[in-house]
Amino acid sequence: MLDKVLIANRGEIALRILRACKELGIKTVAVHSKIDRDLLHVRLADESICIGPNPSAQSYLNIPAIISAAEVTDTSAIHPGYGFLAENADFAEQVENSGFAFIGPKAETIRLMGDKVSAIKAMKAAGVPTVPGSNGAVPTDSNECLRIAKEIGYPVIVKAAAGGGGRGMRVVHSEASLLKSISITQSEAGSYFGDSTVYMEKFLTNPRHVEVQVLADGQGNAIHLYDRDCSLQRRHQKVLEEAPAPLLDAEARAACLKACVDACIQINYRGAGTFEFLYEDGAFYFIEMNTRVQVEHPVTEMVTGIDIVKEQLRIASGLPLSIKQEDVVLNGHAVESRINAEDPKTFMPCPGKVDYFHAPGGMGVRVDSHLYSGYTVPPTYDSMIAKIICHAPTREMALKRLSVALDETFIDGIKTNIALQQDLVEDANFIAGGVNIHYLEKKLGL
Repeated sequence: MLDKVLIANRGEIALRILRACKELGIKTVAVHSKIDRDLLHVRLADESICIGPNPSAQSYLNIPAIISAAEVTDTSAIHPGYGFLAENADFAEQVENSGFAFIGPKAETIRLMGDKVSAIKAMKAAGVPTVPGSNGAVPTDSNECLRIAKEIGYPVIVKAAAGGGGRGMRVVHSEASLLKSISITQSEAGSYFGDSTVYMEKFLTNPRHVEVQVLADGQGNAIHLYDRDCSLQRRHQKVLEEAPAPLLDAEARAACLKACVDACIQINYRGAGTFEFLYEDGAFYFIEMNTRVQVEHPVTEMVTGIDIVKEQLRIASGLPLSIKQEDVVLNGHAVESRINAEDPKTFMPCPGKVDYFHAPGGMGVRVDSHLYSGYTVPPTYDSMIAKIICHAPTREMALKRLSVALDETFIDGIKTNIALQQDLVEDANFIAGGVNIHYLEKKLGL
Protein backbone atom coordinates (compact mmCIF):
# COMPACT_ATOMS: atom_id res chain seq x y z
CA MET A 1 0.00 0.00 0.00
CA LEU A 2 1.10 3.58 -0.64
CA ASP A 3 2.85 5.28 2.27
CA LYS A 4 1.96 8.94 1.70
CA VAL A 5 -0.34 10.66 -0.81
CA LEU A 6 -0.27 14.29 -1.89
CA ILE A 7 -3.77 15.57 -2.73
CA ALA A 8 -3.43 17.93 -5.68
CA ASN A 9 -6.88 19.45 -5.37
CA ARG A 10 -9.18 21.39 -3.06
CA GLY A 11 -12.72 21.44 -1.62
CA GLU A 12 -14.97 18.46 -1.15
CA ILE A 13 -13.04 16.06 -3.40
CA ALA A 14 -9.82 16.75 -1.50
CA LEU A 15 -11.59 15.94 1.77
CA ARG A 16 -13.09 12.81 0.18
CA ILE A 17 -9.62 11.59 -0.84
CA LEU A 18 -8.18 12.39 2.59
CA ARG A 19 -10.84 10.29 4.30
CA ALA A 20 -10.15 7.29 2.05
CA CYS A 21 -6.41 7.60 2.72
CA LYS A 22 -6.95 7.74 6.49
CA GLU A 23 -9.12 4.60 6.41
CA LEU A 24 -6.30 2.78 4.58
CA GLY A 25 -3.63 4.08 6.96
CA ILE A 26 -2.02 6.31 4.32
CA LYS A 27 -0.47 9.61 5.40
CA THR A 28 -1.67 12.72 3.58
CA VAL A 29 -0.20 15.97 2.28
CA ALA A 30 -2.54 18.85 1.44
CA VAL A 31 -1.34 21.47 -1.02
CA HIS A 32 -3.21 24.76 -1.15
CA SER A 33 -3.24 28.29 -2.48
CA LYS A 34 -2.88 31.20 -0.07
CA ILE A 35 -6.64 31.80 0.13
CA ASP A 36 -7.31 28.10 0.83
CA ARG A 37 -5.23 27.79 3.99
CA ASP A 38 -8.41 27.33 6.06
CA LEU A 39 -9.90 24.52 3.97
CA LEU A 40 -11.07 21.58 6.09
CA HIS A 41 -8.80 18.99 4.48
CA VAL A 42 -5.81 21.31 4.95
CA ARG A 43 -6.55 21.39 8.67
CA LEU A 44 -6.96 17.62 8.85
CA ALA A 45 -4.02 16.47 6.70
CA ASP A 46 -0.83 15.14 8.26
CA GLU A 47 1.11 17.84 6.43
CA SER A 48 0.18 20.90 4.37
CA ILE A 49 2.14 23.16 2.08
CA CYS A 50 1.25 26.36 0.22
CA ILE A 51 1.99 26.06 -3.49
CA GLY A 52 1.24 29.60 -4.65
CA PRO A 53 -1.07 32.60 -4.93
CA ASN A 54 -4.85 32.35 -5.35
CA PRO A 55 -5.17 32.08 -9.17
CA SER A 56 -5.33 28.44 -10.27
CA ALA A 57 -2.64 28.98 -12.89
CA GLN A 58 -0.20 29.87 -10.11
CA SER A 59 -1.24 27.14 -7.67
CA TYR A 60 -3.45 24.15 -8.51
CA LEU A 61 -2.36 24.20 -12.16
CA ASN A 62 1.30 24.86 -11.33
CA ILE A 63 2.94 21.52 -12.13
CA PRO A 64 6.48 22.37 -10.92
CA ALA A 65 5.10 23.66 -7.59
CA ILE A 66 3.06 20.49 -7.01
CA ILE A 67 5.94 18.17 -7.86
CA SER A 68 8.28 20.22 -5.66
CA ALA A 69 5.79 19.87 -2.80
CA ALA A 70 5.78 16.10 -3.31
CA GLU A 71 9.58 16.06 -3.23
CA VAL A 72 10.00 18.09 -0.04
CA THR A 73 7.34 16.05 1.79
CA ASP A 74 8.76 12.70 0.62
CA THR A 75 5.42 11.73 -0.92
CA SER A 76 4.96 8.39 -2.69
CA ALA A 77 1.96 9.25 -4.88
CA ILE A 78 -0.19 12.14 -6.13
CA HIS A 79 -3.99 12.06 -6.40
CA PRO A 80 -5.33 14.72 -8.81
CA GLY A 81 -9.04 14.45 -7.86
CA TYR A 82 -11.21 15.92 -10.64
CA GLY A 83 -10.78 19.15 -12.58
CA PHE A 84 -7.52 21.12 -12.53
CA LEU A 85 -4.77 18.67 -13.65
CA ALA A 86 -6.76 15.42 -13.33
CA GLU A 87 -6.86 14.76 -17.09
CA ASN A 88 -3.61 16.47 -18.01
CA ALA A 89 -1.40 13.85 -19.65
CA ASP A 90 1.72 15.99 -19.30
CA PHE A 91 1.14 16.23 -15.55
CA ALA A 92 0.66 12.47 -15.22
CA GLU A 93 3.84 11.90 -17.21
CA GLN A 94 5.89 14.37 -15.16
CA VAL A 95 4.60 12.89 -11.91
CA GLU A 96 5.75 9.40 -12.86
CA ASN A 97 9.02 10.62 -14.42
CA SER A 98 9.73 12.33 -11.09
CA GLY A 99 9.44 9.01 -9.29
CA PHE A 100 5.92 9.30 -7.86
CA ALA A 101 2.87 7.13 -8.55
CA PHE A 102 0.10 8.94 -10.41
CA ILE A 103 -3.28 7.87 -9.05
CA GLY A 104 -4.98 7.55 -12.40
CA PRO A 105 -4.38 6.14 -15.87
CA LYS A 106 -1.10 6.19 -17.74
CA ALA A 107 -0.27 9.38 -19.62
CA GLU A 108 -0.71 7.73 -23.02
CA THR A 109 -4.21 6.59 -22.05
CA ILE A 110 -5.17 10.11 -20.93
CA ARG A 111 -3.90 11.45 -24.26
CA LEU A 112 -5.79 8.80 -26.20
CA MET A 113 -9.10 9.50 -24.48
CA GLY A 114 -8.55 13.26 -24.16
CA ASP A 115 -8.65 13.69 -27.93
CA LYS A 116 -12.25 13.05 -28.95
CA VAL A 117 -11.27 11.87 -32.42
CA SER A 118 -8.76 9.27 -31.23
CA ALA A 119 -11.12 8.25 -28.40
CA ILE A 120 -13.99 7.55 -30.79
CA LYS A 121 -11.68 5.52 -33.07
CA ALA A 122 -10.47 3.48 -30.10
CA MET A 123 -14.00 2.85 -28.88
CA LYS A 124 -15.25 1.82 -32.30
CA ALA A 125 -12.37 -0.64 -32.51
CA ALA A 126 -13.32 -2.00 -29.08
CA GLY A 127 -16.97 -2.46 -30.02
CA VAL A 128 -18.38 0.41 -27.95
CA PRO A 129 -21.47 1.95 -29.67
CA THR A 130 -20.68 5.39 -31.11
CA VAL A 131 -22.60 8.24 -32.73
CA PRO A 132 -22.61 8.15 -36.56
CA GLY A 133 -20.07 10.73 -37.69
CA SER A 134 -17.01 11.68 -39.69
CA ASN A 135 -14.90 8.92 -38.08
CA GLY A 136 -12.08 11.36 -37.50
CA ALA A 137 -11.22 14.96 -38.23
CA VAL A 138 -13.31 16.66 -40.90
CA PRO A 139 -11.47 16.69 -44.24
CA THR A 140 -10.06 19.86 -45.79
CA ASP A 141 -12.06 19.30 -48.97
CA SER A 142 -15.36 21.21 -48.77
CA ASN A 143 -17.26 18.86 -51.06
CA GLU A 144 -16.19 15.88 -48.94
CA CYS A 145 -17.44 17.67 -45.80
CA LEU A 146 -20.80 18.25 -47.47
CA ARG A 147 -20.96 14.61 -48.57
CA ILE A 148 -20.21 13.27 -45.08
CA ALA A 149 -22.83 15.53 -43.47
CA LYS A 150 -25.45 14.42 -46.01
CA GLU A 151 -24.59 10.78 -45.32
CA ILE A 152 -24.87 11.29 -41.54
CA GLY A 153 -28.14 13.22 -41.95
CA TYR A 154 -29.00 16.67 -40.62
CA PRO A 155 -28.89 18.04 -38.00
CA VAL A 156 -25.20 17.41 -37.33
CA ILE A 157 -22.94 18.80 -34.61
CA VAL A 158 -19.40 20.02 -35.22
CA LYS A 159 -17.14 19.49 -32.17
CA ALA A 160 -13.60 20.38 -31.16
CA ALA A 161 -11.45 17.26 -30.82
CA ALA A 162 -9.86 18.68 -27.66
CA GLY A 163 -13.09 20.26 -26.42
CA GLY A 164 -14.87 20.18 -23.12
CA GLY A 165 -17.10 22.17 -20.79
CA GLY A 166 -19.63 22.89 -23.52
CA ARG A 167 -17.18 24.94 -25.61
CA GLY A 168 -16.11 24.31 -29.17
CA MET A 169 -19.32 22.84 -30.55
CA ARG A 170 -21.94 24.01 -33.01
CA VAL A 171 -25.20 22.45 -34.24
CA VAL A 172 -25.82 22.65 -37.99
CA HIS A 173 -29.35 22.17 -39.33
CA SER A 174 -28.78 22.56 -43.08
CA GLU A 175 -26.17 22.24 -45.79
CA ALA A 176 -26.18 26.01 -46.35
CA SER A 177 -24.51 26.75 -43.02
CA LEU A 178 -22.20 23.72 -42.71
CA LEU A 179 -18.93 25.04 -44.09
CA LYS A 180 -19.16 28.35 -42.23
CA SER A 181 -19.95 26.49 -38.98
CA ILE A 182 -16.93 24.22 -39.44
CA SER A 183 -14.68 27.26 -39.98
CA ILE A 184 -16.01 29.08 -36.89
CA THR A 185 -15.69 25.99 -34.70
CA GLN A 186 -12.13 25.39 -35.89
CA SER A 187 -11.27 28.97 -34.96
CA GLU A 188 -12.90 28.59 -31.52
CA ALA A 189 -11.12 25.27 -30.94
CA GLY A 190 -7.75 26.80 -31.72
CA SER A 191 -8.45 29.70 -29.38
CA TYR A 192 -9.88 27.70 -26.46
CA PHE A 193 -7.83 24.50 -26.62
CA GLY A 194 -4.78 25.22 -28.76
CA ASP A 195 -5.93 22.59 -31.27
CA SER A 196 -8.18 23.52 -34.22
CA THR A 197 -9.08 19.91 -35.09
CA VAL A 198 -12.86 19.34 -35.30
CA TYR A 199 -15.02 16.37 -36.11
CA MET A 200 -18.66 15.87 -37.05
CA GLU A 201 -21.43 13.72 -35.56
CA LYS A 202 -25.14 13.13 -35.87
CA PHE A 203 -26.96 15.53 -33.56
CA LEU A 204 -29.39 13.60 -31.40
CA THR A 205 -32.51 15.67 -30.77
CA ASN A 206 -33.75 14.48 -27.37
CA PRO A 207 -31.12 12.23 -25.79
CA ARG A 208 -30.46 11.41 -22.18
CA HIS A 209 -26.99 11.55 -20.64
CA VAL A 210 -26.11 8.10 -19.29
CA GLU A 211 -22.66 7.11 -18.10
CA VAL A 212 -20.96 3.87 -17.08
CA GLN A 213 -18.52 3.70 -14.15
CA VAL A 214 -15.57 1.33 -14.59
CA LEU A 215 -12.59 0.19 -12.56
CA ALA A 216 -9.53 -1.46 -14.08
CA ASP A 217 -6.16 -2.39 -12.60
CA GLY A 218 -3.96 -2.30 -15.70
CA GLN A 219 -3.23 -5.98 -15.10
CA GLY A 220 -5.95 -7.36 -17.35
CA ASN A 221 -8.82 -7.03 -14.89
CA ALA A 222 -11.75 -4.67 -15.38
CA ILE A 223 -15.30 -4.36 -14.06
CA HIS A 224 -18.26 -2.02 -14.43
CA LEU A 225 -20.21 -0.56 -11.53
CA TYR A 226 -23.35 -0.12 -13.63
CA ASP A 227 -24.66 3.23 -14.83
CA ARG A 228 -25.78 6.72 -13.81
CA ASP A 229 -28.19 9.22 -15.34
CA CYS A 230 -26.90 12.80 -15.46
CA SER A 231 -29.46 14.34 -17.81
CA LEU A 232 -30.45 17.28 -15.61
CA GLN A 233 -27.95 19.83 -16.89
CA ARG A 234 -27.65 23.56 -17.36
CA ARG A 235 -25.24 24.77 -20.04
CA HIS A 236 -23.62 21.34 -20.16
CA GLN A 237 -23.02 21.39 -16.40
CA LYS A 238 -24.61 18.57 -14.40
CA VAL A 239 -27.01 19.59 -11.63
CA LEU A 240 -28.50 16.35 -10.27
CA GLU A 241 -27.45 12.73 -10.83
CA GLU A 242 -28.81 9.31 -9.99
CA ALA A 243 -27.85 5.64 -10.07
CA PRO A 244 -28.79 3.38 -11.61
CA ALA A 245 -30.17 5.14 -14.68
CA PRO A 246 -33.93 4.53 -14.86
CA LEU A 247 -35.94 3.16 -17.77
CA LEU A 248 -33.14 1.76 -19.92
CA ASP A 249 -33.59 -0.97 -22.52
CA ALA A 250 -32.30 -4.05 -20.68
CA GLU A 251 -30.66 -5.71 -23.69
CA ALA A 252 -28.94 -2.54 -24.91
CA ARG A 253 -27.80 -1.77 -21.38
CA ALA A 254 -26.22 -5.19 -20.86
CA ALA A 255 -24.42 -4.98 -24.20
CA CYS A 256 -23.13 -1.48 -23.40
CA LEU A 257 -21.84 -2.46 -19.96
CA LYS A 258 -19.97 -5.44 -21.43
CA ALA A 259 -18.50 -3.30 -24.22
CA CYS A 260 -17.14 -0.79 -21.69
CA VAL A 261 -15.38 -3.54 -19.73
CA ASP A 262 -13.98 -5.06 -22.92
CA ALA A 263 -12.71 -1.63 -24.01
CA CYS A 264 -10.87 -1.16 -20.70
CA ILE A 265 -9.07 -4.45 -21.20
CA GLN A 266 -8.28 -3.66 -24.83
CA ILE A 267 -6.69 -0.26 -24.08
CA ASN A 268 -5.10 -1.61 -20.86
CA TYR A 269 -6.88 0.98 -18.75
CA ARG A 270 -5.74 1.64 -15.18
CA GLY A 271 -7.81 3.25 -12.42
CA ALA A 272 -11.33 4.63 -12.23
CA GLY A 273 -12.99 5.89 -15.38
CA THR A 274 -16.35 6.85 -16.81
CA PHE A 275 -17.73 6.19 -20.28
CA GLU A 276 -20.24 8.90 -21.18
CA PHE A 277 -23.08 8.17 -23.60
CA LEU A 278 -26.06 9.82 -25.18
CA TYR A 279 -29.05 7.47 -24.95
CA GLU A 280 -32.00 7.82 -27.32
CA ASP A 281 -34.68 5.42 -28.53
CA GLY A 282 -33.15 2.44 -26.72
CA ALA A 283 -29.64 2.93 -28.13
CA PHE A 284 -26.34 4.10 -26.59
CA TYR A 285 -23.91 6.43 -28.37
CA PHE A 286 -20.42 7.00 -26.91
CA ILE A 287 -19.38 10.66 -26.59
CA GLU A 288 -16.27 10.64 -24.37
CA MET A 289 -14.42 8.95 -21.55
CA ASN A 290 -13.41 10.75 -18.36
CA THR A 291 -10.13 9.32 -17.10
CA ARG A 292 -10.61 10.31 -13.45
CA VAL A 293 -13.00 10.08 -10.53
CA GLN A 294 -16.27 11.89 -11.28
CA VAL A 295 -18.08 14.47 -9.14
CA GLU A 296 -21.07 12.14 -9.09
CA HIS A 297 -19.20 8.99 -8.03
CA PRO A 298 -21.02 8.83 -4.63
CA VAL A 299 -24.32 7.66 -6.14
CA THR A 300 -22.54 4.64 -7.60
CA GLU A 301 -20.82 3.96 -4.27
CA MET A 302 -24.17 4.07 -2.48
CA VAL A 303 -25.85 1.50 -4.74
CA THR A 304 -22.88 -0.87 -5.01
CA GLY A 305 -21.21 -0.48 -1.61
CA ILE A 306 -17.83 -0.12 -3.35
CA ASP A 307 -15.45 2.68 -2.34
CA ILE A 308 -14.18 3.97 -5.68
CA VAL A 309 -11.45 6.19 -4.21
CA LYS A 310 -10.06 3.34 -2.12
CA GLU A 311 -9.91 1.19 -5.24
CA GLN A 312 -8.00 3.99 -6.99
CA LEU A 313 -5.46 3.97 -4.16
CA ARG A 314 -5.13 0.18 -4.23
CA ILE A 315 -4.63 0.14 -8.00
CA ALA A 316 -1.98 2.87 -7.77
CA SER A 317 -0.21 0.70 -5.18
CA GLY A 318 0.15 -1.98 -7.83
CA LEU A 319 -2.52 -4.25 -6.38
CA PRO A 320 -5.09 -6.05 -8.55
CA LEU A 321 -8.78 -5.23 -8.24
CA SER A 322 -10.16 -6.39 -4.90
CA ILE A 323 -13.54 -7.23 -6.46
CA LYS A 324 -14.79 -9.25 -9.38
CA GLN A 325 -17.75 -8.49 -11.61
CA GLU A 326 -19.91 -11.09 -9.87
CA ASP A 327 -19.31 -9.25 -6.58
CA VAL A 328 -20.97 -6.09 -7.91
CA VAL A 329 -24.65 -6.14 -6.95
CA LEU A 330 -27.03 -3.21 -7.25
CA ASN A 331 -28.80 -2.29 -4.04
CA GLY A 332 -31.62 0.24 -4.31
CA HIS A 333 -31.35 3.71 -5.78
CA ALA A 334 -29.31 6.86 -5.04
CA VAL A 335 -29.70 10.50 -6.06
CA GLU A 336 -27.31 13.42 -5.65
CA SER A 337 -27.92 17.17 -5.57
CA ARG A 338 -25.01 19.50 -6.27
CA ILE A 339 -25.20 22.49 -3.95
CA ASN A 340 -23.58 25.60 -5.40
CA ALA A 341 -22.84 29.01 -3.91
CA GLU A 342 -24.82 30.88 -6.51
CA ASP A 343 -27.91 33.02 -6.98
CA PRO A 344 -30.84 30.62 -7.54
CA LYS A 345 -32.33 32.86 -10.26
CA THR A 346 -29.37 34.34 -12.12
CA PHE A 347 -26.92 31.47 -11.36
CA MET A 348 -24.19 34.03 -10.70
CA PRO A 349 -21.59 32.81 -8.15
CA CYS A 350 -22.15 34.14 -4.63
CA PRO A 351 -18.95 33.75 -2.63
CA GLY A 352 -18.70 34.98 0.93
CA LYS A 353 -18.64 33.96 4.57
CA VAL A 354 -20.84 31.06 5.72
CA ASP A 355 -22.31 32.32 8.98
CA TYR A 356 -23.96 29.00 9.79
CA PHE A 357 -23.93 25.56 8.18
CA HIS A 358 -26.08 22.63 9.22
CA ALA A 359 -25.87 19.40 7.23
CA PRO A 360 -28.86 17.04 6.96
CA GLY A 361 -28.82 13.56 8.45
CA GLY A 362 -30.83 10.40 8.89
CA MET A 363 -30.88 6.96 7.34
CA GLY A 364 -29.42 6.82 3.84
CA VAL A 365 -28.18 10.43 3.84
CA ARG A 366 -24.58 11.28 2.88
CA VAL A 367 -23.09 14.77 2.66
CA ASP A 368 -19.79 15.38 0.88
CA SER A 369 -18.77 18.94 1.73
CA HIS A 370 -15.85 21.01 2.96
CA LEU A 371 -18.16 23.64 4.48
CA TYR A 372 -18.21 24.61 8.15
CA SER A 373 -19.68 27.57 10.02
CA GLY A 374 -17.35 30.52 9.64
CA TYR A 375 -15.73 29.29 6.41
CA THR A 376 -15.43 31.84 3.61
CA VAL A 377 -16.22 30.61 0.11
CA PRO A 378 -13.62 32.27 -2.16
CA PRO A 379 -14.52 33.91 -5.48
CA THR A 380 -11.56 32.26 -7.19
CA TYR A 381 -12.77 28.71 -7.87
CA ASP A 382 -15.79 26.59 -8.84
CA SER A 383 -18.96 27.45 -6.92
CA MET A 384 -19.87 23.89 -5.83
CA ILE A 385 -19.77 23.70 -2.03
CA ALA A 386 -21.56 20.44 -1.20
CA LYS A 387 -23.17 17.28 -2.53
CA ILE A 388 -26.16 15.78 -0.79
CA ILE A 389 -26.62 12.11 -1.64
CA CYS A 390 -29.58 9.99 -0.57
CA HIS A 391 -29.94 6.22 -0.87
CA ALA A 392 -33.09 4.10 -0.43
CA PRO A 393 -34.52 0.75 -1.55
CA THR A 394 -36.50 2.42 -4.36
CA ARG A 395 -36.12 5.47 -6.60
CA GLU A 396 -39.33 6.98 -5.26
CA MET A 397 -38.12 6.68 -1.66
CA ALA A 398 -34.67 8.04 -2.55
CA LEU A 399 -36.24 11.15 -4.08
CA LYS A 400 -38.46 11.69 -1.04
CA ARG A 401 -35.46 11.21 1.23
CA LEU A 402 -33.50 13.80 -0.79
CA SER A 403 -36.40 16.24 -0.55
CA VAL A 404 -36.38 15.90 3.24
CA ALA A 405 -32.58 16.28 3.36
CA LEU A 406 -32.70 19.47 1.30
CA ASP A 407 -35.31 20.89 3.68
CA GLU A 408 -32.96 20.16 6.59
CA THR A 409 -29.96 21.86 4.99
CA PHE A 410 -29.16 25.34 6.29
CA ILE A 411 -26.46 27.54 4.77
CA ASP A 412 -26.68 31.11 6.04
CA GLY A 413 -24.61 34.05 4.88
CA ILE A 414 -24.46 33.21 1.17
CA LYS A 415 -26.97 32.39 -1.55
CA THR A 416 -27.25 28.79 -2.78
CA ASN A 417 -29.19 26.76 -5.34
CA ILE A 418 -31.00 24.66 -2.71
CA ALA A 419 -34.37 26.07 -3.81
CA LEU A 420 -33.73 24.86 -7.38
CA GLN A 421 -32.79 21.40 -6.14
CA GLN A 422 -35.96 21.22 -4.03
CA ASP A 423 -37.99 22.12 -7.09
CA LEU A 424 -36.29 19.43 -9.19
CA VAL A 425 -36.85 16.53 -6.78
CA GLU A 426 -40.55 17.42 -6.72
CA ASP A 427 -40.87 17.90 -10.50
CA ALA A 428 -43.52 15.51 -11.85
CA ASN A 429 -41.68 14.80 -15.13
CA PHE A 430 -38.40 14.10 -13.38
CA ILE A 431 -40.15 11.86 -10.83
CA ALA A 432 -41.62 9.88 -13.74
CA GLY A 433 -38.04 9.29 -14.95
CA GLY A 434 -36.21 9.57 -18.26
CA VAL A 435 -36.11 13.34 -18.90
CA ASN A 436 -33.66 14.39 -21.62
CA ILE A 437 -30.64 16.70 -21.47
CA HIS A 438 -32.67 19.71 -22.63
CA TYR A 439 -35.37 19.39 -19.98
CA LEU A 440 -33.86 21.58 -17.28
CA GLU A 441 -32.97 24.45 -19.59
CA LYS A 442 -36.48 24.43 -21.04
CA LYS A 443 -37.92 24.37 -17.53
CA LEU A 444 -35.76 27.38 -16.60
CA GLY A 445 -36.64 29.19 -19.83
CA LEU A 446 -33.03 29.32 -21.02
